[in-house]
Amino acid sequence: MGERFMRKAKAAAVVQKLTVKAVLEQKLIRSGDRILIAASGGKDSTTLAWALSVIRPALKIEYELAALHISADFASFPEDASCKPPAALSSFFSEWGIALTDMFVPVIERLKEGEKMNCYWCSTQRRTELLKYAVENRFNKIALGHHLDDIIETFFMNLCEKGEMTGMPMLLNYRKFPVSLIRPLGYIEEKQIIACAAEQNFLKETCNCPYGLNSKRREMRKRIEFLTGGSGAMKRRILKALN
Repeated sequence: MGERFMRKAKAAAVVQKLTVKAVLEQKLIRSGDRILIAASGGKDSTTLAWALSVIRPALKIEYELAALHISADFASFPEDASCKPPAALSSFFSEWGIALTDMFVPVIERLKEGEKMNCYWCSTQRRTELLKYAVENRFNKIALGHHLDDIIETFFMNLCEKGEMTGMPMLLNYRKFPVSLIRPLGYIEEKQIIACAAEQNFLKETCNCPYGLNSKRREMRKRIEFLTGGSGAMKRRILKALN
């Protein structure tokens, strides 16, 4: 029992430590920020919400947190036709002192005739609604749950598919909107997030999008794992080079 507790404490501590490190080094959060968490219901955004709620004492920065979950016209949660976050997930956010709002967006319905549903279309629709909601409700920052693997994968996908050396910045200031995007989990590997989410007992409540199962991102992830041998140190050196 003692060893299990230590493993649990260690995984949670690693996520907290790396989140604090990212926030401070990249200057992601400042005093007085009103931060809207993009709560997909997945392990990444749920871990993000938990981390931002528990690291306040370490940061010594005053900031507000709220979350927006966008329900769509397809199911993401197991046995949930409505795609709404399950009661357990809402309970977690309430426990962390984060107000969780649910908004319905007809993602599939907005497709033009002849077009097929894909991850890019879905993310574009969700991002548009997130920005609109943030501006209307006077949030100055939107926190996204992208992690280290997401950032590296996006860079290599853009390089190989588009011929562009672009990626996911951990801090993005919009020119046309009074809102910035932040990615506080940018120093954390996906496997570290999975371990933390499992130990905190909210991994089983997260969603599983039916449209992302065979995406190009998954194929790129396999290539990067082969390139790095799964080494977290090597992935962080790639991130350093991107910065």
